[in-house]
Amino acid sequence: MRPLAAVTAAALSVTLTASCSSGSPDGETAAPRGATATAATTPATGATNSSSAPSPSTGSTATATATATPTTRATSTASKPSDPSTLTMAFAGDVHFEDYLAPLASRPDGLAELRDSLGAADLSMVNLETAITTRGTKIGKEFHFRAPASALATVQGAGVDAVSMANNHGVDYGPVGLQDTLAAKKASPIPIVGIGADEDEAYAPAVLSAKGLEVAVFGASEVFEMTLARYSAGPGKGGIASASPIVRLRKAVSAASRKYDLVVVFLHWGLDYQKCPDPLSADTAQALEEAGADIIVGGHSHRVNGAGWLGRSYVAYGLGNFVWWRSREPDSRSGVLTLSVDVKAAKGTGSYGHSVVRTASWTPMLIGADGIPRRPGAADTKRLHGLWEQANACTGLEAKPS
Repeated sequence: MRPLAAVTAAALSVTLTASCSSGSPDGETAAPRGATATAATTPATGATNSSSAPSPSTGSTATATATATPTTRATSTASKPSDPSTLTMAFAGDVHFEDYLAPLASRPDGLAELRDSLGAADLSMVNLETAITTRGTKIGKEFHFRAPASALATVQGAGVDAVSMANNHGVDYGPVGLQDTLAAKKASPIPIVGIGADEDEAYAPAVLSAKGLEVAVFGASEVFEMTLARYSAGPGKGGIASASPIVRLRKAVSAASRKYDLVVVFLHWGLDYQKCPDPLSADTAQALEEAGADIIVGGHSHRVNGAGWLGRSYVAYGLGNFVWWRSREPDSRSGVLTLSVDVKAAKGTGSYGHSVVRTASWTPMLIGADGIPRRPGAADTKRLHGLWEQANACTGLEAKPS
C-alpha cells in the first residue's frame, strides 16, 4: 500500500498538466470498420457473453439519493434486466459535449440510442468530463470543456443513473464555473458525485437503489494537474474529491461498506494514452479493496485498459472515451462494461473477503464521426474484444473471482 503522505507541490509540477490532447498513435494497426451488424460480444475468460444476460423487462425501476445533496431520479423507461437474483451495473468512460457534440446538450433525447447498451443495465454510470456552466474564465491549461445544465438531462436520457465529476475538467472555468456547476448539481435529474461545495459534499456518495440493494457510489480523482492542485475540495472549500492522499476517500469508503450493500468507486486515475495501470493506480485499487469497495472503475488515459478481480473487488483501470470528440482509432475505441452482482450475497454488509461481482462482460464499441459510440460489425467486435483481453494481461488482476 502506498504511503499516506499528502501530494507535494513538487510532485504536482512534474506530472502531466495537459490532458485530453490528440496524442500520438499507439502503433496498433486499425482494421477497416466493419458492417453495421451487431454481433454479440465475445466473452473474456471468466466473463459472460452479453447475449446471455437476463431478458429485459420494463417493470424494473431504480431510485437514487445523494447523501449530501438529496436528488430524486426520474423513473427510467429503458428496459431493465428482470432477474431478481442478479443486479447488473454498467459503466462507460468519458462523456462531454464539446465542439460538434454541443447541440446534443440541448436535446434530452440526444443520446437516447445508448439506452439499448449502457442504459440496459439495472444501474449505469459514466464520467462527466466537463464543467457545467456557460460562464467563467478558462483556467491556465490547454483544453477546456463545458456544457450547459441541460446536458444533464441528455445524459439521463441515455439511461445513466449517476455521474462522477471528479476529474481534471470539472473546474475548467474557475470559481464562477464551479459555482454554476454546484448549482446545476442541486437541480440535476441524476446524482452527481465527486464534486461539492466542501469536502463533506465532494466525498459523499450517492445512494442508488435497485433489486432491493442500496448501492453507494463515489467519485474521486488522482490526476496530478491544475484542477487537483487548485480545486480539490477541503474544509469550507469547494472543488473535486481528491484520492491523493487516499486517507479521506478510504475513510468514506470504509464507512459506506458498513452501511450499504454495495460500494462503487469511480476514479479518474492513470496516465494519458497508456494501456496498462501505473503503480499509483494499482496501490489505490489495493487500498480501496481493503477499505471495502466492491467495484472500482475509472479512466483518464483515453485508452481502454484491462480489468479483473482483486480480492473482494472488481477493478477496471480504463474505460476509454465514450461520448467524445475524437472519432479515429485508437481514441475511438470504447465500450460498455457490464457487471453482474449476486443480490443475495450482496444483501447486508457481511461479505468481507468475498467478491459479490460474479461475472463481467465487455461490449466493444467505436465512436462515430458524430461523437457517439456504437457497436461495430462482427469483425471489429472480435478485434476490439481481443485488444481488451490483451490489456487484461498487464493488470495483475484475476480473470475469475476468488
